[in-house]
Formats: sequence, structure tokens, C-alpha cells
Amino acid sequence: MLAGMSEFFEYVQHPHVHLRKEIGPPKVAAAAAVVHGPGRIGRFNAKVGLKITLIVGTMWCAYLFTLIALISAPNAFTSGDSLIIVSWIAQTFLQLVLLPIIIVGQNVQAAAADARSLATYDDASAVLEEAKQIQAHLKVQDDAIQQILATLSAAKA
Repeated sequence: MLAGMSEFFEYVQHPHVHLRKEIGPPKVAAAAAVVHGPGRIGRFNAKVGLKITLIVGTMWCAYLFTLIALISAPNAFTSGDSLIIVSWIAQTFLQLVLLPIIIVGQNVQAAAADARSLATYDDASAVLEEAKQIQAHLKVQDDAIQQILATLSAAKA
């Protein structure tokens, strides 16, 4: 006589499942607390840094910085000094103008990465729910097999 199927396997849910339900997906605020600290000063620093990044990381800021850089361009080029011209290009124009443009590009990349991360999180949640359905289906099958075995065993007796 075969022992009951429940004697062969007992489903134990992974502890991460409960933790994931409690905390949900990662949030920007949690990351900011890790970087700047969870206290009042840390929250203030994160808020100020984020606000400045949001302002500087726009194409409007890039246009403004271009105009500011171009104000000193005539003096740099009319000086005729190659060191001053190279210095203006490298230190004034490129650094000032490329900073917001790079931030804009990083923001676009971050938005795409966030979308991918959320899709992965949603996919993992869906897979978890599918696995739960599989476990429930297997339990129903195990119960049916037990009933069949009991019926066969009673018929032999």
C-alpha cells in the first residue's frame, strides 16, 4: 500500500514572499534614505538635490547655459590666444552646456530602466501567482490520486 502523497511532499512557501508583500517594490524615498540617511537632514539633502537635478536636468537649462556661455565667447575668440579659446571651449562651453544635456539623457535612461524594473517586478508577481495556482492544482491532483488509491486498495481487499 502506498503512503499518502502528503507524506512525500509538503509545500513550504519561501519567506521572501511574505517580505515582498509587506514592503512592495523598491521606492526612490527608500534609496534616498540609504544614500543621505533617514533623518531630517538626510531627507532635506535628498529633497534639495533632487530639486536641483530636476531643474538643471532640462533642455531649457541647457539653452540658458548656452546663452550664458556665449556671452563670454566674443572676448575669448577675439583674444587670439589659443589657450584662452581652448579654455573657453573646454571649461565654459562644454562643461556648462553638456551638464544639463547629460542629465537629460540620464533621466531618459532612468525612466526606461524604471519601466523595465517595474515590468520585471510585475512579471515576477505574475509568476508567483501562477506558481501558487500550480501548487493548488497539484494539491487537487494529489487528493484525487489519494482517493483513487484508496478506492483501488478497498477493491483489492
